[in-house]
Amino acid sequence: MQNKGVVKLFAILFGLVSIYQLSFTFKANQIEKEAEELAISKFPETEDDYRAKRGLEEINYLEAKATDTVFDILVSEYTYNEVKQKAMNLGLDLKGGLNVILQVSVKDILKGLANNTKDPVFNTALENASKLQEDSQNTYLEDFFISFDAIKGDKKLASPDIFYTKALDGEIDGTMSDEDVQGIIETKIDESIVSAFEVLRKRIDQFGVTQPNIQRLGNSGRILVELPGVKDIERATGLLQSTAQLEFWDTFKGEQFGQFIGQADEVLKGLVDTKQNVEDTEPQDEEDATEDKIDELLGEAATDSTEVDLTSNRPLISLIRGAGYPGGPVIATFEIKDKETVLEYLNKPQVKALLPADMRYAKFVFGKEEKNSELVDLYALKGNRDDTPELSGAVVTDARRAYGSTGEPEVSMQMNSKGAKIWEEMTGRAYQQGGQIAIVLDNTVYSAPGVTTGPISGGNSSISGNFTLNEAVDLANVLRAGKLPASADIIQSEVVGPSLGQEAIDSGTTSFLIALALVLIWMVFYYGKAGGFADLAMLLNILLIFGILSGLGAVLTLPGIAGIVLTIGMSVDANVLIFERIREELAKGKGQKEAVKDGFSNALSSILDANITTGLTALILFIFGTGPIKGFATTLLIGIATSLFTAIFITRLLVDWYTNRGGELTFSTAITKNLFRNINIEFLKKRKVAYIVSGAFILLSLGSLFTNSLDQGVDFVGGRTYQVRFAQDMNASEITDVLSDPAVFGSANAKTFGDANQLKITTKYKVNETGAKIDEEIRSSLFNALQPYFEGMTYEDFISDAEDKTIGLMRNDKVSPTIADDIKKASFWAILGSLIVVFLYILFRFKKWQYSLGAVAAVFHDVLIVLGIFSLTYKFMPFNMEIDQAFIAAILTVIGYSLNDTVVVFDRIREFFNEHTNWEFNRVVNASLSSTLSRTLNTSLTTLVVLLSIFIFGGDSIRGFMFALIVGVIVGTYSSLFIATPIMYDSVKKLEGNKKN
Repeated sequence: MQNKGVVKLFAILFGLVSIYQLSFTFKANQIEKEAEELAISKFPETEDDYRAKRGLEEINYLEAKATDTVFDILVSEYTYNEVKQKAMNLGLDLKGGLNVILQVSVKDILKGLANNTKDPVFNTALENASKLQEDSQNTYLEDFFISFDAIKGDKKLASPDIFYTKALDGEIDGTMSDEDVQGIIETKIDESIVSAFEVLRKRIDQFGVTQPNIQRLGNSGRILVELPGVKDIERATGLLQSTAQLEFWDTFKGEQFGQFIGQADEVLKGLVDTKQNVEDTEPQDEEDATEDKIDELLGEAATDSTEVDLTSNRPLISLIRGAGYPGGPVIATFEIKDKETVLEYLNKPQVKALLPADMRYAKFVFGKEEKNSELVDLYALKGNRDDTPELSGAVVTDARRAYGSTGEPEVSMQMNSKGAKIWEEMTGRAYQQGGQIAIVLDNTVYSAPGVTTGPISGGNSSISGNFTLNEAVDLANVLRAGKLPASADIIQSEVVGPSLGQEAIDSGTTSFLIALALVLIWMVFYYGKAGGFADLAMLLNILLIFGILSGLGAVLTLPGIAGIVLTIGMSVDANVLIFERIREELAKGKGQKEAVKDGFSNALSSILDANITTGLTALILFIFGTGPIKGFATTLLIGIATSLFTAIFITRLLVDWYTNRGGELTFSTAITKNLFRNINIEFLKKRKVAYIVSGAFILLSLGSLFTNSLDQGVDFVGGRTYQVRFAQDMNASEITDVLSDPAVFGSANAKTFGDANQLKITTKYKVNETGAKIDEEIRSSLFNALQPYFEGMTYEDFISDAEDKTIGLMRNDKVSPTIADDIKKASFWAILGSLIVVFLYILFRFKKWQYSLGAVAAVFHDVLIVLGIFSLTYKFMPFNMEIDQAFIAAILTVIGYSLNDTVVVFDRIREFFNEHTNWEFNRVVNASLSSTLSRTLNTSLTTLVVLLSIFIFGGDSIRGFMFALIVGVIVGTYSSLFIATPIMYDSVKKLEGNKKN
């Protein structure tokens, strides 16, 4: 081998750089462990709100370390921030946390740009665009333009009723064509999404999550947010979805609406169904108490009906559960479940018309919902014709967590000069009139304080509202980061508890070490000392993979670990190819050095072709995949590159070093010396039997696919999935019946997931509805239905993110139907694209379309049989066999593996065809298949051993993925021998026959 010194230099440098990169990961883990131990020692579990306090303590500790020098490697020093940036990123499935895709509402942005116009054409186009989005691959904006064009008539986008508004004056004028306006609107939408992206980024930065990832997904208005290691999922989702629309409003007195409530109730009798469900078992004293409160609210309005049961046949009054205090801003108190009904009643035109002239613009808003309370207060704000507040959150320049006079957490704010002036006017007016100012965030009144000391100058104010410590911190953060330009709904989410993440790390590490040990032992067993050299190269390969992952800032996931372990199995293939060729050269009587030289040289073509075809499928997986699938593709691509380097150069370096010192290598052991020698199997004679067997399997698979279908996961159909662990073994059918009750979800499916005490529950209940409240409602319904199986467990414990959690909700995922459709189509194009790319590559390398036909036919054969086996067995297999993104990754990997095998055989056929020009073509093919059989079985067996170790010792979430790969490797090995090559042979013979005719 030429340039051995250069190879040694690069090997040493690459190894040292990898160790250098990984050292930052070990240091970062050490510092984070110190922060965790300090927080635990400072706040024991007996202290109130200990989890929140521990979380803040960890953040404060790490922030204090941020700019301190924590790592000295003699030649350079690094702060904690620098160490953390260089450390390896762990994915959600290994660290726990939150992964969401947010859809910024382009519809809301368009409404804002059009100044919330009532134009019927515009609003109809918006609704039609929303319907198109259900099956469309366009962006919402593109579908809006299509919808508008379809119904616009003489209406133009530049109409004063649509986009020719005061806000857009100067950019849009009434003479512009729709095409011109579309370009401007596209720019405005993009600016708004960029603004949303920056707001979210600032909020996440202030949340204290280490190594967050946030990125825009094309021009769809979607934003990907990954928060690995986040402790409080509820806080994080609230932080992401809160628009932080802060407003300050003057309020009316609650008692001013007593007469109005009575009149509204009379009007509503004729508008709504007045039949109220009054519980017969309700205690009489509670009824009396409610009537007393209603009397207090209505005052004189109620005196004429003292003989009437006020809680019967009264649409609005029957919902009242209490009255506000005299002089206060609260009109009445209602149950939280009745909020929407009350607002619907009060905002009916017939009801609003009852308001006196000085109150006609009253804005009805509910207060903040308190924990452990089913009641909420209703306020009336002094609105105006434009429905805009006198003062908004745009004037806030800073916001901080603070403590009130009673020690309760609150948020202090500082306003700019303009805001300070208006605030002084508002507080002065409230002081003179004895009124209150409502502080409203996202259309919810957080507090409505009075002013007792005169006008407040300087622009300082505060928000109180029975906050927890975390709520005050988060509110200050979102106010400081700014408001979102439009609502952002979570359309896809993945939530993994930290304890589940730790289990994944443990199982992934176990499977990795077992697979590695088995491969190392096998190589020495089969190839003797040469196998030991291959093992050393493989260990360097693993070091390089982890070093490169760390250096690139790539995210290591559980599928990523599977990719590394699979790379170990497949990297053996290069060494097997080399060693088998050397054995062939030795069998020809060549000397050791010459045999080594020719063996490496002759194997190079097959190694490159096999790895390039696998690399192409991995590249397509990387382009089309998301999240963990992209992590799998990343490690596979890196592994292919490092495997080539270590097998071709490092193994050669070690072998040459040993032989040059006079050592003797036989590339076999006493047991394996004569294995697969002098084999001459007539494979082509068996091809018709193989066609019949494969045809039967394909027909069976197709029949099952059409009749039994596949178990499609939420990735492809949309819905919510919950992984729930119980203290005892569970009957999945029983839980399915419980959750399918119309009073719960109406339809749900529970399957055993891993051990018998763990279930995976899937439902499409309210799948089209988004928002934190809906998610909370469904989780709560799930817990209430399952509570009989959790003795003594509270809802808080059920959903908690405790790191030592062993039962309860361990993980949940959500995929909206729209994004599920996008995932399904992207998966289809990924598979089709990989087949086309590989077909073209094989055509380029072998110059005959028959080779491409044989390879692609074998791939179709393999994919259909894998799909068929999943379709036939998913109902009774004791592990998850859903068709999701991970399964698509498995299919693409099977494609790559099958092609790897096939290309090696084709390469030998081409070689023998050129060497033995006087042989019949069938002899060339049979001899090629026989001579590569040792390599085919050796590689397949090694890869299967690796996959089985992951399947047995890996996590539950990856078991179905591994099963698909195991089936794929077995079928792929078979097809390379009995499908790909025979079809290539028959197509060549058919063409020759046609030419003779």
